[in-house]
Amino acid sequence: MFISYKYRAYPDATVETRLNVALDTCRWLYNNLLEECTAARENGITPTMRETQARIVTLKDENPALKEVYSKVLQMVNATLWSNIAALSESKKKGRKIGKLRFKSASRYRTLNYNQSGFKIDREHSTITFSKIGTVPFTLHRPYAGMVKGVLITRSGERWYVIIQAEIEVSEPKREGRSVGIDVGLNSFAVDSDGMVIENPRFYEHSLAKIRKLQQSVTRKQRFSQNWKKAKRKLEKVYDHITNQKKDFLHKLSRHYVDTHATICVEDLDIRGLKEKGNFTGLHRSIHDASWGRFYSYLSYKAESAGTNLIKVDPRNTSQICSNCGSIVKKALSERVHNCPYCGFVADRDYNAAVNIHRTGMEQPFEPVESIPLHHVSVMQVLAMKQEATPFRPG
Repeated sequence: MFISYKYRAYPDATVETRLNVALDTCRWLYNNLLEECTAARENGITPTMRETQARIVTLKDENPALKEVYSKVLQMVNATLWSNIAALSESKKKGRKIGKLRFKSASRYRTLNYNQSGFKIDREHSTITFSKIGTVPFTLHRPYAGMVKGVLITRSGERWYVIIQAEIEVSEPKREGRSVGIDVGLNSFAVDSDGMVIENPRFYEHSLAKIRKLQQSVTRKQRFSQNWKKAKRKLEKVYDHITNQKKDFLHKLSRHYVDTHATICVEDLDIRGLKEKGNFTGLHRSIHDASWGRFYSYLSYKAESAGTNLIKVDPRNTSQICSNCGSIVKKALSERVHNCPYCGFVADRDYNAAVNIHRTGMEQPFEPVESIPLHHVSVMQVLAMKQEATPFRPG
């Protein structure tokens, strides 16, 4: 499996200037290739990835700055474009209402991808030398493992990070031991079949007033002025803080489940589809803030590397089925208690769903369920769990 390790980087002024120039050049290439692909389709011509790859050679004559960027990085710009085109096409096939690919602005193009070559890592001195860029020191706060397949260098606000992508061997034997079912939600972040209720941290909502105030500050200033840039940096720092809070919470929670269970059962949710069904801005924002997809991603790669079995089950009717007798008990989303009129089983709605997820994942028959008192776990209790350095997983 592939795993990515993210480290803080500290380029000097000269190298930082080269990095910013390379980013702007790659952005120009991405937008130019996208524009040519769009024009070709409008004229009834279907472009191919091979054709746009060959086009890079001729574009070097039009923009000499392309010659100052490592060739493999330029190839990855083309690969990124076609990956986005494929993702857009797949989304349209699923019936989602999606427009065209947008051109990248300077603030939205922040990563150079050195895939397989063009870099040299010096572990002893904690530096990476990038072709046509220079040497970048970074903080090797934990060792990386496996065979390095590529290195990304990315800008986040005023900070720079290097992301080392390595391939590691996965332990084939699956562990034996306890199993659990997890139901994610919005009232509580998660409820499991062991009766543990994880509080929803709502990091974004807690910072919403501050975000709105900073957004107003940005809009009231002249665009691209020094004060505008200063206000924008403050806003970016708040968003970075929220992201780091989420990652810390989700890493620790997923690590807890992987370390304490041999099998984990979750719903196979179409999270993007749920967001699109959220007609109200608040519901869409709440689903986004919960970060179920990121939680599942962390569970997945941690489980794979630890030999833990992660099972995804069909989410249909997990909340409506009585986990005690199997009867369908229809409930509105606002009803938080499962009360079965057929067998008399009463339980928290999410706990009932978690038991159903566990039963389905483990392919167990319906059998009497013990109604147990739920154990509520606060956000602070999760954050007090075993500390783990945060690897970066591309989305």
